[in-house]
Amino acid sequence: MNRLQLKNSADICMWTDGVQVEHEAMQQLYNVAKLPFIFDHVSVMPDVHAGVGATIGTVVATQGAIVPSIAGVDLGCGMIAVQTNLRKEDAEGRGEDLLAAIEKMIPHGRTNNGSSGDEGSWDLGNTPNDVLKSWNENLGDVFDEICKRHPGITPHNSMNHLGTLGSGNHFVEICYEVNTHEIWYMIHSGSRGPGNRFGQYFISQAKKQAKINKIDLPQIDLAYFEESEESFHHYLEAAMWSQEFARLNRELMRVRVRKAIQFVIGDFEETKSFNCHHNYISRERHFGYDLWVTRKGAVRAGLGEGGIIPGSMGAKSYIVTGLGCEDSFCSSSHGAGRLMSRTAAKKQFSVEDHIKATEGIVCRKDFDVIDETPAAYKDIDAVMAAQKDLVTPIHTLTQIVCMKG
Repeated sequence: MNRLQLKNSADICMWTDGVQVEHEAMQQLYNVAKLPFIFDHVSVMPDVHAGVGATIGTVVATQGAIVPSIAGVDLGCGMIAVQTNLRKEDAEGRGEDLLAAIEKMIPHGRTNNGSSGDEGSWDLGNTPNDVLKSWNENLGDVFDEICKRHPGITPHNSMNHLGTLGSGNHFVEICYEVNTHEIWYMIHSGSRGPGNRFGQYFISQAKKQAKINKIDLPQIDLAYFEESEESFHHYLEAAMWSQEFARLNRELMRVRVRKAIQFVIGDFEETKSFNCHHNYISRERHFGYDLWVTRKGAVRAGLGEGGIIPGSMGAKSYIVTGLGCEDSFCSSSHGAGRLMSRTAAKKQFSVEDHIKATEGIVCRKDFDVIDETPAAYKDIDAVMAAQKDLVTPIHTLTQIVCMKG
């Protein structure tokens, strides 16, 4: 770990040996470190790259304030990974069938600009019973209260996004453990439409409030709410709701992936599972202080705590156990991290490059997923080497099937 000690600023602790950190990301880190309520230092994971307002792959602990843009607009985004008693040979020659079955079971992608008829959502008149039940029992009442309190939040695409995948870097994968050949499946998704709207709304409110109060900021995207303000608690309520939506979203998709595998291969047992956020806010105690910890593209890695660190489509993924490193606020990377922007990837790589990079994996191999091709991401093994004092790998996975939105 390298610790940068800066003048009139919090320190920056970086686990980035052997991985690239672009200039824009460093500038964003300097800006965050200047905020007056940062606790001691900003922790930087090896998958760090520039984001909106703040870098992805960063852990920020604060006292008395929260910055909505650090958590971002995919509140609660994270992963679920499930180990089964199936073997690699059980899936051989069945990749296409598995992909087709999963695609049929889970709405994914985005069409019609996310409006009526969007393929990435349930038809409102045909929402599955388990989705309706989960919404009504866990989410609906609080969602209505938040929208009523904040009329600027448009309430469409809410319940009909629960149990759906979305687009971008979200995925469903069928994998096998490289040493034992056990089949695993993994799901990467977040709080979908409602979490996105909550995130955007409160980021906008924080900016408006900063301008009204003439708060001097290193960058306007770092506008914040102070704990003494009513807006702080309104934001926190929406963020916690979104995180619960995201967790339930992954669990509902887990049921559907299991059914898809059963349809193609037959019955099986689930022997181990993990469900963890990597874009979220939590109240934690570190260095003897109660702090607000925001992980933007980072996984909690407390001592003995299980976590999921995926590579890209075509690269290895890791199931890890945390080493409880306090300097990282007990955190690790959430993946390989982007090496280049989506626009740059589409300019640099061809469909032929992508086909070669994903050889042997059943997945989309068209131009619309070039921005997710493996070479657009950092080397996952270099990322793992840079954080060897944060986590220990316990399972190494490689893909058989990857479904992108």
